[in-house]
Amino acid sequence: MAIDIVEIAKEIYTATKRLQKSGDKLFTLAKKYAQAEQKYRHALGIEIMRLREQKVQATLIGDVARANLSDLKFERDLAEFRYKAGRDKSQALQAEISALQTLYKRQEEI
Repeated sequence: MAIDIVEIAKEIYTATKRLQKSGDKLFTLAKKYAQAEQKYRHALGIEIMRLREQKVQATLIGDVARANLSDLKFERDLAEFRYKAGRDKSQALQAEISALQTLYKRQEEI
């Protein structure tokens, strides 16, 4: 059963369009990840200084500060994993396009 070359071309076109859209989405996810990281780091620095002023034991400051900012860290981590999932999806689309192009080339040779 031969696969129709026109069908393969349509699939390549569709996958390419999806890849273009995923690139735009990936940029948005990367920006949100960077912003979440910046917000967390800034708040962490402020919290560490606040705890030092309160004379909290130096060995505990890092752990206490991170515990106090666990919601921001959660948001940062969530943004990171959304970005990585988007990146992985984009790579899967690239692999799909590559496979379709190979099929297309083989069908042309037949």
